[in-house]
Amino acid sequence: MAETATKGWLTRLHEWRVAHVSDKMFLLILAFLVGLLAAVAAYVLHGLINQIVALLTGRFQTDSYNWLYLVYPVIGIYLTSLFVRHVVKDNISHGITRILYAISSNKSRLKAHNTWSSVIASAITIGFGGSVGAEAPIVLTGSAIGSNLGQLFKLDNKTLMTLVGCGAAGAIAGIFKAPIAGLVFTLEVLMIDLTMASLLPILVSCVTATCFTYILRGDAALFSFHLDSGWTVERVPACILLGISCGLVSLYFIRAMNACEDLFSRFKDKPYVRLVIGGAILSTLIFLFPSLYGEGYLSINLLLNGKTETDWNQLLDGSLFYGHSEYLILYIALVLLTKVFATSATNGGGGCGGTFAPSLFIGCFTGFLFSRLWNINQVGVYVPEKNFALLGMAGVMSGVMHAPLTGIFLIAEITTGYDLFMPLMIVSVASYLTIIIFEPHSIYGMRLARQGKLVTHHTDHAVLTLMSLDSVVDHDYQAVAPDMQLGQMVHNISRSRSNVLPVTDAAGNLLGEIDIVRIRHVVFRTELYHHFMASQLMVQPAATLRYDTPMNEVMKTFERTQADWLPVLDEDHHLKGYISRKRLYNVYRKMVHDLSQD
Repeated sequence: MAETATKGWLTRLHEWRVAHVSDKMFLLILAFLVGLLAAVAAYVLHGLINQIVALLTGRFQTDSYNWLYLVYPVIGIYLTSLFVRHVVKDNISHGITRILYAISSNKSRLKAHNTWSSVIASAITIGFGGSVGAEAPIVLTGSAIGSNLGQLFKLDNKTLMTLVGCGAAGAIAGIFKAPIAGLVFTLEVLMIDLTMASLLPILVSCVTATCFTYILRGDAALFSFHLDSGWTVERVPACILLGISCGLVSLYFIRAMNACEDLFSRFKDKPYVRLVIGGAILSTLIFLFPSLYGEGYLSINLLLNGKTETDWNQLLDGSLFYGHSEYLILYIALVLLTKVFATSATNGGGGCGGTFAPSLFIGCFTGFLFSRLWNINQVGVYVPEKNFALLGMAGVMSGVMHAPLTGIFLIAEITTGYDLFMPLMIVSVASYLTIIIFEPHSIYGMRLARQGKLVTHHTDHAVLTLMSLDSVVDHDYQAVAPDMQLGQMVHNISRSRSNVLPVTDAAGNLLGEIDIVRIRHVVFRTELYHHFMASQLMVQPAATLRYDTPMNEVMKTFERTQADWLPVLDEDHHLKGYISRKRLYNVYRKMVHDLSQD
């Protein structure tokens, strides 16, 4: 009864909106709501994480190791896996990749539980020490809010895509108080085209999320940074080398992450085996290197704000290295190398989190380590270590995400380090140019790129990715048996909407097809109706397609064969329908036109 009343109320609201509010104005209103809700979600998540961390580690000693580091991460992963398996009952890992998949293959539709499930799961994981970031879960949450609001008001797919972009942009802007970074993130990572129809809503969402974050959390930046030494042109070689180093570290990050994911995927159906392996790796690494606990933002702030060796030696607090400042460089190098395994073990063991914060963490440690080694060896002009720690954050983020603009603007905005804009650009571009030599896609897009489902800014490729094979398949076909005589086939020919008749066996397997045009010299000769059977008239199709065939391959197959119709088969070789070249190109041209409109 209540559900019926709710549907009736929504229907009346939708009718009133259509009659009184224009589509453009309504999109701006929804963008405002998405930005507001994304900011609230970010505030709630970070509040939960901080409360859990304070409760669990508030009394830890800094001058010796803490045994509870061996326990907390395992508990966190276990609780998260129970929550996902028994409450959510859906896969919520790889948040940003799931958004890209929704855009390319699910008409920008995200499930309703994504508006809250990632917040709870990642809060548990990170609060108990999971070495991942909260950014990807919040981006998924913001995008899901936009998608579900759009679905609630029955908006078209193109508008849904814009709202998904608004949610992601608002989430980034809200988390980091960085509206420009939120905008460029949707362009570089989510591949949302910057048209006049999408620019204004995304900007509204970014500004709204940023303003409400200031209201909720005050005006302090996420990372405090004070520039001690301005940039000079003599440091260009060091910046270029740092960028190359960040690109290589990004390559290590991506390759190691994928290798670890492949390892855990072998135990996909054995959650407790994954828990044991992931929990053991994570807890051991955190016990040895407490800097790996949680998001790692405390360690980042130590490197960005330290002025003396005493400040930087605080990184060793609570570890086996405490009191041995001579091992600081070794400690930083080991943390840099093991962070990727801690992140992989967290997610692989059953936790929930993203790679956004780990890329910032690794970048900061990379920049500091590079500058320290540069200055120790007196390679050239002195480089400020805290400045290069900041530049390293932009460099590794640019490499891992294939998003140099996001790296530049995000680091500049979250640290108010605008005076370092030039070196930020040098390091980010050098890192990006290095990584694309080895990896053409970001850590988020590479999984979908392998399946041919990654939307890019190339209009033709984007349209083919967004096209659904099922939307162009004609399931109404006139199949004939191989032993059917020509006289019996005439009835099927008269009802066929295509130029081909598929010949199938009793199980529905495609044996061949009859080209109606080619048999026109016999089809009208009634004296031959009992002399020919379907098996005698059929030929093999020029090519066959499958439901999982990428649309760009479908296009290439039509161009190669010059066929007017091609059959679509399932994995068991059963015929499911036919695709018409004419219909395919009509749908393609319409989508290009729609995508190109502002």
